Amino acid sequence: MNNNKEPETHLQPQAIGMPRVLRAHQPDREARAFLRLANFSTSLRPAEDYSLPRLRQGWRLTALALGRNPQVASVTEQLIDGPDGAIALRIFKPDNAQATRPAFMWFFGGGFIIGDLDTADGICRSIGLAANCIVIAVRYRLAPEHDLSAGRADAITALEWVAENGAQLGIDTTLLAIGGDSAGGNLCAAVAQESVRRGGPALRLQVLVYPATELVEKFPSYAQNAYGRTLLTDHAVQWIEQTLAPSLATLDLLDPWYSPRRSPDMRGLAPAVIVSAGFDPIRDDGLDYAARLRAAEVPVELLHYRGQFHGFLNFDSVNGASRDALQRIGEALIRGFAGQPAADRTIEIADRQPRKHSRLRATVGELATSTLTTWVVTERWGVALLRLLAPKTASACRLLIKPLLIPTVTIRRKAISGLDRLAARQTWPTEKNCPMKP
Repeated sequence: MNNNKEPETHLQPQAIGMPRVLRAHQPDREARAFLRLANFSTSLRPAEDYSLPRLRQGWRLTALALGRNPQVASVTEQLIDGPDGAIALRIFKPDNAQATRPAFMWFFGGGFIIGDLDTADGICRSIGLAANCIVIAVRYRLAPEHDLSAGRADAITALEWVAENGAQLGIDTTLLAIGGDSAGGNLCAAVAQESVRRGGPALRLQVLVYPATELVEKFPSYAQNAYGRTLLTDHAVQWIEQTLAPSLATLDLLDPWYSPRRSPDMRGLAPAVIVSAGFDPIRDDGLDYAARLRAAEVPVELLHYRGQFHGFLNFDSVNGASRDALQRIGEALIRGFAGQPAADRTIEIADRQPRKHSRLRATVGELATSTLTTWVVTERWGVALLRLLAPKTASACRLLIKPLLIPTVTIRRKAISGLDRLAARQTWPTEKNCPMKP
């Protein structure tokens, strides 16, 4: 469906329940420590200077290394018939219970160009455990090998297949939800709209994590955040746009199928959880979409991490905000699957501010966080590379040294928990403190 009227790319003054603080004074402390390491790495050689296969492999290894990837009962893969070949699904089951259970389908991010089932692995495991549901990651077709319509066709096909055949996987097909991050959030929003238009399966929830809902214009958050020390920079966006250009030549990006915020009618869509980050160039894509959904009387739980950056959800081994967001998503899914009223609220999460400022305390905390972050990142990257180069050796080493590492891991966890300074506050519709998630 094409909508010729172009919405203005700024939030309307009457937008309901927008965050009081769009961007913190500086990134959260754990985010700062991680970004220092990431920026040092890219300063040696920008990621965009690598070939596309190497970029894909690099992002895959990064996601596997820096996600916690908790243990679940089973992980299986299945091929289903797609519009133009097989679609791979990765199915995560949190335990071995025989009863049917709800299912959550996840579309990974990566600018429609990189990303795969492995880059979604840690996120899917964590959400499956938090929500006690089956999670299904979808391997949709990517650009530039395919145009953007191909990935969307795969996504809606996968949803319809699960709705029709999910019982054979132990799924209660009356209890379905979908989600995605970044480009995957774009797919999720488009599929949720298309499913309503087709009279498809009724979704209990749509989870949009820093979604790209607008593919033509740029919001003010782009000028504010694309030129700083974040993962998604102007240089990276230009590379994405150049790589996508051939696959966009014949497409009408004003169509809501590609830019979901341009839909003229969002009534009847599934309730949403939208996660936004203050230092994200496409932050306002998600905030604008939240405002439009609420204007159409669709409940939205807006989780705004004003001190975080685009992509933070993948790094839950070193970022407490990521762990918090994954747990909140899981709890929202539990409520949705239980048929409870959908939350319609805005919660802002950021570093807790000390009652009394102390430069010495701040310096010590900054140094401790940087040291712990470097420790974890170095260790996890080393293990990931060893697994890639010598899987058998990595497995043997892990068995041998695991008992020796238990005291070290315990000390590190206590140190990290002692530095956790996040605070959550519901700022709309009424202000109140909110509990933090483990």
